[in-house]
Amino acid sequence: MSNEHIKIDPSWKQALNDEFNKPYFPLIRKFILGQQSSGKRIYPPGSLIFQAFNLTPFTAVKVVILGQDPYHQPGQAHGLCFSVQRGVKVPASLVNIYKELKSDLGISPPHHGNLESWALQGVLLLNASLTVNEGEPNSHANCGWQLFTDAVIKKISDEKEGVVFLLWGNFARAKKALIDTNKHFVLEAAHPSPLAGNAFQGCKHFSKTNEILKQQNKLPINWSIEE
Repeated sequence: MSNEHIKIDPSWKQALNDEFNKPYFPLIRKFILGQQSSGKRIYPPGSLIFQAFNLTPFTAVKVVILGQDPYHQPGQAHGLCFSVQRGVKVPASLVNIYKELKSDLGISPPHHGNLESWALQGVLLLNASLTVNEGEPNSHANCGWQLFTDAVIKKISDEKEGVVFLLWGNFARAKKALIDTNKHFVLEAAHPSPLAGNAFQGCKHFSKTNEILKQQNKLPINWSIEE
């Protein structure tokens, strides 16, 4: 997984060039290949590992939503946190995100869980780990991905201004230390997982995000998702 072979938007390739050339980065590929050679199935497929970066170029990032790691069942993960491919049952966390969208902005939930329309508007849907073994949540948490995605968050913090970071749950909130809150906006809430009860409901992060963007004369996000 050298810089030349990574299928990633050129603006990210330039921004993250130093990370791709650090000693830890080739070890991620080595780890993944080792898992595959031992019979593990890896999600998402290789062509979609960097999909969040391809749909949301560095130059376009206005909002960051942070997830922990990809969905680990067949056909779900496609490189965007909380999002699943069309035709796949909408996961419980995303059901709760849709409930909040409805109560916050009156947006009716679609019948699918594909969030690409958000990504195309500048919402970086970033998982802290970019790959996972089938049926084994968090199985790639210590292979080096978090060094990489922490660097992504810090790069956004250092080189951009006025980005809205949505940190849902304790794992995401711990990343606040990487963000310069003097020049960016951080909205925190409970995780949308049913395991957190209904604590996520009522956070109004979608309307608050758009208010912040409008105050900066940036185009707000159209959070509605077409069928």
